[in-house]
Amino acid sequence: MAPATAHGAGEPVIECRDLVVRYGSLVAVDGLSFTAHRGSVVGLLGPNGAGKTSTVETLEGYRRRAGGAVGVLGLDPGRDGRALAARIGVMLQRGGVYPTMTPRRVLELFARYYAHPADPAALLGQLGLAAVARTPWRRLSGGEQQRLALALALVGRPEVLFLDEPTAGVDPEGRLEVRRVVEEQRAAGVCVVLTTHELPEAERLADEVVILSRGRAVARGTVDELRGAEPAVRFSAPDDLDLAALADAAGAGPDRVRRAGPGEYVVEGDADAARVAAIAAFLEGRGIPLGDLRVGRGSLEDVYLSLTGGTRTGDGS
Repeated sequence: MAPATAHGAGEPVIECRDLVVRYGSLVAVDGLSFTAHRGSVVGLLGPNGAGKTSTVETLEGYRRRAGGAVGVLGLDPGRDGRALAARIGVMLQRGGVYPTMTPRRVLELFARYYAHPADPAALLGQLGLAAVARTPWRRLSGGEQQRLALALALVGRPEVLFLDEPTAGVDPEGRLEVRRVVEEQRAAGVCVVLTTHELPEAERLADEVVILSRGRAVARGTVDELRGAEPAVRFSAPDDLDLAALADAAGAGPDRVRRAGPGEYVVEGDADAARVAAIAAFLEGRGIPLGDLRVGRGSLEDVYLSLTGGTRTGDGS
């Protein structure tokens, strides 16, 4: 995978080649390969069970691989776990803090694990936690707990930062804060690996994306590469539309019309009012309502759903 050029990504710091992870007879990751660079944000996307967590845990040194090769900062996570732990930051989706500990106390504790930690007080202010610095973890809101998890991932000044669902349960203000922190880390040359189900967040933050399905990479590239350069008309309708008849009515070649998922259709090429009207007339002539009409370049969500066979949730979260 080529480095992301939009943000001037630097040298490779994660090399994953033909990674295989097994749980008994179950193959969770099946020959996965990708590269991540300094100063870039890489999004690992996929439905539950796609292999995201198994991949990240292997890169972090917590999971043994059954095959392939992985390197993080020039180290083998399985062999050099102690050396690697001092140079990476890991944000868990939930837990990891004693319920009675306060944000200030737990940050001060974690800071002692590193030779040159960030200032805990500065992190509390940076992530909007100063007002609850003395509040036990169990009494924090879900969003505050998430922001504390992010602070704990940052306290060691990591060179590679792994974020697991960083905006899950976070309010809009908290989301803005998380985005700002991610952008600051990228600007500082940190490689950020982001796993999330919130596709608009991935589209907004990631320089490069790897989409996983059943343990394999079904697509990889920059967000713009995956979205494609051409405009298109996208709409929903019953699954049994005649694609050849639709192409003829829309004035498009048969290779320009496709199903993008259950009840989802794409007509590539011109996305002007005349084509929209032609598609609407085609459906009306068959007594079919036109639903969820979108005109323009596709979103990352469109690509994701077409590759994984998912269904649209309405808000993309």
